[in-house]
Amino acid sequence: MQSPPLPTTALRVIEARDADEHAANLTNWEQCYDQTTPGTFHGLLEEMQLPDMQVFRESTSQGMRQTCCVWPDALWFGLPYSAQATRINGRTATPDSVLVRPGHCEFELVTPADYTIFGVVVRQDALRDAAQRMGFELDWERLSRAEVVQASPAARRQCLHTLHALLAGDVASATDPQHLALDALLPLLDTGVVDSAVRDSLARRQRIVAKARDYLLAHHDQTITVPDLCQRVFVSRRTLQYCFEDVLGMTPVQYLRILRLNGARRDLLRKPDSAVRDVAADWSFWHFSQFASDYRKLFGHSPSEARQHGPH
Repeated sequence: MQSPPLPTTALRVIEARDADEHAANLTNWEQCYDQTTPGTFHGLLEEMQLPDMQVFRESTSQGMRQTCCVWPDALWFGLPYSAQATRINGRTATPDSVLVRPGHCEFELVTPADYTIFGVVVRQDALRDAAQRMGFELDWERLSRAEVVQASPAARRQCLHTLHALLAGDVASATDPQHLALDALLPLLDTGVVDSAVRDSLARRQRIVAKARDYLLAHHDQTITVPDLCQRVFVSRRTLQYCFEDVLGMTPVQYLRILRLNGARRDLLRKPDSAVRDVAADWSFWHFSQFASDYRKLFGHSPSEARQHGPH
């Protein structure tokens, strides 16, 4: 992924009724969303491109497991606007935290239903120039490795207020929106405590979950049980259960079902000429009536209706 040009544009507002369509709407990101809670999906994105920045507000109606990656030479800052906690790379972040990840580095978010987050992506050189202009001295090395910043509540509230005003068009016409956004972001980082350390125990649980997920995706057309996974990742059933609950907030059985249903949903959209039964079988759903029932419970419509609800 190359660092893209960011021309100044007007506010862009776009809705989506499919999780992957919504994931693709965020400009210059590489993303994949799995829906984790039952019901019809609705996503709303409000996005503004500035010369060296991207500012957005993203709302999703259902719980999501997201894999995300922004362009190189940038830093992403996420400010959750929901009362429930967010998981970033298996770490639980409190609602008043600021999430941080560098560009060209894939990360994972697990978010609850009815979730809203404000996001800022800024080129690192622009952030450094602004910090120098404003007299801030930040620990850039730690910040580039960070996942969570515990910020001053007052600075966080002011930053959210500024981002909301920018996206609402509620700023003076003579105001430089990029300077306004940077002026709100930097005090938040200057007063915050960077929490970049990952405990060895959490890192091990993350590796176990990632290894299990990779195996499931590579063998999605086979019937795989929890004991099978335990053998593949060399852990006990109890350990596997604890790892999934700690990193993803769900059991291995729940995750296996969600992974397969989301995979089937994508293939129904990507392979319009394939029969629904064939797609189901390719994701190891051998009892079609049960597949159709589980699919409807998670996505709010039947598999045969999926192509009507997907991207057009």
